Amino acid sequence: MASGRAAITPAYRWVILFIASLSFLLSFIDRLTWANVAVSVGGSLGLPVAALGIFVTAFYVGYVICNALGGIVSDRIGGRLTLTLSMLALGVFTFLFSFTTTVTFGLVSQALMGLAAGADYASCIKLIVVWFDRTSRGRAMGLFLIGSSLGVTATNAVVPTLAAMVGWEGVYRILGLVTLAVGIGSFVLLRDRPLGDVPTTRPKASIRPLLRNRNLILLGLTGFAGFWGTWGFAFWANALMIKKHGLSPIEAGFIVSLVGVFAIIGKPLIGLLSDWMGGRRKWLTFGTFVLFAGMLMVFGTLTDRLAFQIAAPFVGLGAFVYSPLMAAMVAEASGVALAGSAAGILGGIWQLGSVIVPLVVGFVFQSTGSFQAAFATLAAGPVLAAICLLFVREGAAVAPVS
Repeated sequence: MASGRAAITPAYRWVILFIASLSFLLSFIDRLTWANVAVSVGGSLGLPVAALGIFVTAFYVGYVICNALGGIVSDRIGGRLTLTLSMLALGVFTFLFSFTTTVTFGLVSQALMGLAAGADYASCIKLIVVWFDRTSRGRAMGLFLIGSSLGVTATNAVVPTLAAMVGWEGVYRILGLVTLAVGIGSFVLLRDRPLGDVPTTRPKASIRPLLRNRNLILLGLTGFAGFWGTWGFAFWANALMIKKHGLSPIEAGFIVSLVGVFAIIGKPLIGLLSDWMGGRRKWLTFGTFVLFAGMLMVFGTLTDRLAFQIAAPFVGLGAFVYSPLMAAMVAEASGVALAGSAAGILGGIWQLGSVIVPLVVGFVFQSTGSFQAAFATLAAGPVLAAICLLFVREGAAVAPVS
């Protein structure tokens, strides 16, 4: 229990935001670590380059399955307990993955990691929507979703060096223990709502209105296409630069970490800008997708380390800064009471892009040997996202699709 009424007043929202963001960060570090150790672990398991993506796909199969369920559970029992259970289970399965010696064991462990992590996003969104109103929600989402970008930066900056010191097994054991600690902290410090607020959980609420809402359908397609580009880049950029252009794992990791650094700067700024614009987010989001598609095409034509370093910040601005705007648009289209369910269901749809793209890009690169073709495949995602977003009617009272 909180020590005193002040502990769960509205000002406590910044503690809520910090714990949610930290949990989300650890979740991303756990899943992105594979991108930095894939080549060495794949070699020890005898996997060809094209097959490295199967571990990513295994994680996201579990993640997608649990996304919608985690959102519905968040609306029914609250974000605090849902997030706590998610982080504790993720810590256990991340630690377990360190004992992988066969492909089968590794795939099962990654799938279990995905199932455990599946409720993290929706439960955090539920907490933020309850604690922050529309006029402050953009900046809150921007600060929260720094976690995914900081995860890219931290993972690429630290994991290659750490793996060289303690081995990839040691990396996963350390991450498992840290994730468990954050799960315990979530249980102790999180609260579902400010003191005196009416509960926003709805045990008997129907999700049917979400499934028939035109804007949410379009946002589902938009996010799927956006994630295709974002997480396809995050999971393949390192290996492609290493394999095609001979960069070392540390050099490639530094380049991808630059992507994350500029996303960290851009996310809260674009969220704040959308708040200043009265919660208008559609055209800002459209612009980021156009930038992202263009920079992926440019990145695919580059060949040397310096050029990659120059391009990386612009990729980061396109690849990640749309996410707080999209999260806010989904919450505002669904309403507070069903915000967790909407975030979970659409999150699951978005993550299907993450499930499919590692295999598709791996196949394209294996078949063509072309760095440019692989990045053109990634760019198709944000192009489609920008097209879908054009049909979203922001601020309009959109009737459900009949």
